[in-house]
Amino acid sequence: MAALADRAEVTRKDADAVLAALAETVGEIVAKGDEKVTIPGFLTSSAPTVPLAPRATRRPATRSTSPPATA
Repeated sequence: MAALADRAEVTRKDADAVLAALAETVGEIVAKGDEKVTIPGFLTSSAPTVPLAPRATRRPATRSTSPPATA
């Protein structure tokens, strides 16, 4: 936090407050799930995707199928 405060030429308290507000805001946006957050060169974040249901697999060479994998 000291390095951030020094670089921005603000107090450590102000730097901490801004960083906390940024983290809270990004968290709220991502939690809603309808927006992607991008800070160029630093961060790209979006809501986690819903995992797909397991599917059966098929080997083209033998045309055999395998049941879906279970976790």
